[in-house]
Amino acid sequence: MKRIKNFILTLILALGAVSCVSKLAFTEPDLQLPEKFQYTATADTASIANLEWKQFFSDPILQDLIEKGIKNNYDLQIALKQVASSQEKLKQAKYLQYPDVGFTVSAQISKPSENSMNGKSLNSFLGQNHVEDYNAAFNLSWEADIWGKIKNQQEVSRMQYLQTYEATKAVQTQVVAAIAQGYYNLLMLDKQIQIAKSNLELSTNTLSITEKMWQSGDTTSLGVQQATAQKQSTELLITQLEQNIAIQENALSILVGENPNKVNRTIEMSDTSLPQNISTGLPAAMVSRRPDVRQQELVLLESNSMVGIAQANMYPALKITANGGVNSFKIDNWFQIPASLFGSILGGITQPIFQKRQLKTDLNVAKIQREKNVLAFRQSVLNAVGEVSDALVSNESLKVQEQKATEQVTTLKNGIKSAEMLYKGGMANYLEVITAQGNSLQAELNLASVKRQRLSSIVDLYRALGGGWK
Repeated sequence: MKRIKNFILTLILALGAVSCVSKLAFTEPDLQLPEKFQYTATADTASIANLEWKQFFSDPILQDLIEKGIKNNYDLQIALKQVASSQEKLKQAKYLQYPDVGFTVSAQISKPSENSMNGKSLNSFLGQNHVEDYNAAFNLSWEADIWGKIKNQQEVSRMQYLQTYEATKAVQTQVVAAIAQGYYNLLMLDKQIQIAKSNLELSTNTLSITEKMWQSGDTTSLGVQQATAQKQSTELLITQLEQNIAIQENALSILVGENPNKVNRTIEMSDTSLPQNISTGLPAAMVSRRPDVRQQELVLLESNSMVGIAQANMYPALKITANGGVNSFKIDNWFQIPASLFGSILGGITQPIFQKRQLKTDLNVAKIQREKNVLAFRQSVLNAVGEVSDALVSNESLKVQEQKATEQVTTLKNGIKSAEMLYKGGMANYLEVITAQGNSLQAELNLASVKRQRLSSIVDLYRALGGGWK
């Protein structure tokens, strides 16, 4: 008992000799964020990114597609499995401060040479020519966390777990945005094929009028050929749009984790609605909300803990080992208690002195890696602010483009009516009618494209602000 007390006292003195140091401090990088996003009038704390995706996207069909995507998308499922894997490692890291305990059972029989010193001794003292040894013991090993190395190892595991969690949220924002973009693209194609079919009717009527005028001698066969080519061009466009619709439906089906199939939809692009009050909030709030930026910040925190581990490896380490159990040189009295009991305990402090500069190199490399992650974090923030600014300027520009494109469509539709009336009255030729129809078709297709781009810019803004994972 006295020996155990002396041993404990020695350990206490050793712990006092190598005084503990505090956890390695972390200094938040100066991100130099602007007070407000470019192309916004005022710095408002409200943000569309605070809306859950079900509130942001009000279309029931789109909501159903997004819900399927969140449930079945394979990229998202892989990310969730990564979270589960990291969670298991985090659970294991909580036990790092506990000792390693093992149990060993062994039996050994050795027979030395009879002409050897050991063989002669065995015959003289024990009257036998072999040695038996039977052992059953518990083994314990424990390292005191004097310098915070174990604590930093646990912190690394925690940061890695949180990184996978943020990565999952980032994947979800991308999946939600991709499904919305694909859905709006599908509605645009629906609108464009509707426009093309309507224009095909006009082309058919123009061809019919031109053929009658050719038969009556009021125009040439060239007019019939040009009108026929205009109709064929529209038919070709319809075929291309049908192909694009099928491909987009397949892409949407795969995004939601289903086999390629048709996507049911009951509304047109003109019936879609997204929040009109485009509030962005503050850049600082975006940084704390956006998953990929948060993930990069966690990488930085992990590298800071790695510096702490590398630094702790340069200091003395206090290790305690112990073992105890039963031991005997005869199997028949192996478990005789207390005669077969044995035990030992060892405590020591190890200070690295010369490791071929390995420890210092590890520390310097860890510090350099931390500096690299600071730069990567700043770059991720800068990219995020840039994406928000791009989405804002696109949305503002597309508002104007949509207005101008609408006016152009109205003008050109009126032009078709005028050209047809003049053509029937012999005051215009077939080329003017065909040109008017072609221009109107292109303008209507362009208007549908601009509307889709504006919807896409709002979705991009929602994602860039960190929305879509709630």
